[in-house]
Amino acid sequence: MSNLTTEIRDPRSPVALWLREHFPHHVLFQREFREAAGHARQLPAPGVAASTQGTAIDWWIRLLADPSPSLGLALSGVAAAQRHGLPSVQTGLRLLAGLGAVRMTDGQAEPVAMDPARFADRSEEWWARVCYALALLVEPLRAYSVEGSRLNRLTPDSPVRELLALATADEVADLIGMRELARERLLPGLPGGEIFSGPTFDGSFDLRADADLIAGGLLLDIKASQGGKPRKDGTRAASLGRDDLDQLLGYTLMDYTDRYRLHSVGVYATRFGHLAVWPLDTFLAGLAGRPVDLAVARASFARVLREDLPAHWQASHAAA
Repeated sequence: MSNLTTEIRDPRSPVALWLREHFPHHVLFQREFREAAGHARQLPAPGVAASTQGTAIDWWIRLLADPSPSLGLALSGVAAAQRHGLPSVQTGLRLLAGLGAVRMTDGQAEPVAMDPARFADRSEEWWARVCYALALLVEPLRAYSVEGSRLNRLTPDSPVRELLALATADEVADLIGMRELARERLLPGLPGGEIFSGPTFDGSFDLRADADLIAGGLLLDIKASQGGKPRKDGTRAASLGRDDLDQLLGYTLMDYTDRYRLHSVGVYATRFGHLAVWPLDTFLAGLAGRPVDLAVARASFARVLREDLPAHWQASHAAA
């Protein structure tokens, strides 16, 4: 099965075509976001692995916001590492067990809710290294090739400290900087209510999709982009791609049964310390250029995922 991000980026996909036909008006949201975000406040040193860093700060924010998060995605990454033949499987399992995030049942590891409060006395560096390790563990789940993975530096017998040592000092400092911004500029802005970190949706059975965070009915996407090209003075402007908005839209529409009672959507730019939130009705009507009946839109999108998309895949495979 494909995933939402891939289908949005494929201009031939029925998902991308439907979203852009029915919700074509992105520019005002992009401009509003860029102007409100200001300049980047936390830029990485040269050589920092941007993609891994983005996943790591995503993990850290989830652990800050959610009092009982699941690390099931990292456990799935460990299973993918085993399929790829990476030497990190046992080390990854030991890390997750040490965090209280797995239990063994008949010799099989199963995810359980973690309690971050147990580790409240740990240093910021320890948290940064744990989150970077979790990001590394997830990568085999998403990568086409693991040849360049830092997990290859481990051996089957490597202790957890060697996994935690894979983050460089620059990466640790950068994560701590983004975490401080989140403490100041994101966490106070999250609404009260039930927290879901890494939530999936009804439509995730039709097309793989897991969001970053839902907090009290706010669907939040976390972005660690540095923004656009540097200006003459070295500063950068925030950017919000059409794909980013379509991803939020896709998640919203894949909540077919309104399980999460979403009332707003938002984007948090970790390097800018900027939280943008839009009421759901405003978001949908702005993208569509007209008022939107959410239940009708969800039903239509479900048909795209259940009928048009499988037909597209079948035709693509036949042509290949």
